[in-house]
Amino acid sequence: MKTSLEINQLRKVYPPEKKGGDEFVAVNDISFKLKQGQILGLLGPNGAGKSTTISMLLGVLTPTSGEIRYFGKQFEDHRSEILNQVGFASTYIAMPWRLTVWENLRVYALLFGLEYGEFVKRAEKFLSKFGVWQQRNKMMNQLSAGQTTRIMLAKAFIPHPKIALLDEPTASLDPDIAHEVRRFVRDQREQHGTSILYTSHNMDEVADLCDDVLFLRKGEIVAQDTPENLARSISKAKVRLQVIDGLKRIERFACEQSLSAETKGREVVLEIDEQKVAKFLMQLADEDIHYSQISIDKPTLEDYFLSMSI
Repeated sequence: MKTSLEINQLRKVYPPEKKGGDEFVAVNDISFKLKQGQILGLLGPNGAGKSTTISMLLGVLTPTSGEIRYFGKQFEDHRSEILNQVGFASTYIAMPWRLTVWENLRVYALLFGLEYGEFVKRAEKFLSKFGVWQQRNKMMNQLSAGQTTRIMLAKAFIPHPKIALLDEPTASLDPDIAHEVRRFVRDQREQHGTSILYTSHNMDEVADLCDDVLFLRKGEIVAQDTPENLARSISKAKVRLQVIDGLKRIERFACEQSLSAETKGREVVLEIDEQKVAKFLMQLADEDIHYSQISIDKPTLEDYFLSMSI
């Protein structure tokens, strides 16, 4: 599989704010590859370096050091040629608000050299798909946050980019529209072989959509694997019990076993090593603790995110 984007030892350092102060390392020597047709998740807590990384990939920020290659070409030497093949959408970037939706999209299409007839066909297709075709003649400042997010996505994909950098693309969207967006992203990958770098704070979404995940913390890549393998690295499962008899006994037992336990009414939620769940349930029976319902939640990507963000 061909490599669409390759990052080598990318670093961004900001000088001290005050004389004698310390410099701030926003991104610290990260390296990774984005393959053709791959959806790669970029995760991390706020301040981890995700936005700084994307800004460098777009040429908005200049790296302190390191190398960025698109399609095997040096970004700094082929910037205009490369950016004509890269789409970008972010919930946090505003489009010119004095222009209508249609005018914004048309200007963007012109930057990519898209002929008017083809632009009209694609714009109508994408705006209709996202349910915002009727808003095409509205000014940007007349739109809701969710409508603006959908139009930003249409903007990113109208040129049929080879690579799309998507920063929180489903933020501000209702669940049904977010589901449609995820299906759309998959379709772009399947139909056009688009490579996608995807950031999100919705862990279920990342687990559902991404082939692999990079986890950034304090500007460094601390993990890279499939969502399933990252989740599997967390050994703790959550056991939920609706206790009929023995509530005090189970709380005492959890304390004796040094288990994390939370009680709400008759429901008890315990965190326990996944491999020890069966033994734990047998011990409850020995303690004469009775429950009417039980559910066992396996570790998820969100559990991994929370454990790594501490």
